[in-house]
Amino acid sequence: MDDQTYDVEVAREFDAPIERVWQAWTTPADLRAWWGPQGFTCPRADADVRVGGAIIVTMKAPAEWGGSEHHSRWDITDAVAPTLLRYVHRFCDADGGAITAAEAGIPPGVPDEGHHEVLLTDLGDGRTLLEMTEHGYLTVEARDLSAGGLDQCLDKMAALVQRAE
Repeated sequence: MDDQTYDVEVAREFDAPIERVWQAWTTPADLRAWWGPQGFTCPRADADVRVGGAIIVTMKAPAEWGGSEHHSRWDITDAVAPTLLRYVHRFCDADGGAITAAEAGIPPGVPDEGHHEVLLTDLGDGRTLLEMTEHGYLTVEARDLSAGGLDQCLDKMAALVQRAE
């Protein structure tokens, strides 16, 4: 049996202070502005940012893709503002109850539970380095699909935090 998994690893510099990038990850209004790839919206974001708390987000597909909603719950295992956020990503129902990736209609290869880490580093001069790792994809295809979606999310985040100054 093949137990190999694949990780998404990204590094992105933002022309924004570390506190502003942290805010984008941890406040509902900001999460609604950037969560989801291009064309998708985030009609719901709840954030209880503390160890033992959770962030719950809803990603809504555009009408031409059927308009379906996918709910995710990020159970926080470590939170050190404004530098570190670790959480376990799970798909959930509208009430926040955990469901499997298959029950959520997610393609094969995406784990039911993914351990994610966001590390922010103050680069000085109002710039921030974001390094993110998503662990545990079961196939290269699932990893690459997730990486592409994450890249689009971070493009939206950059537009949000960089124009806010």
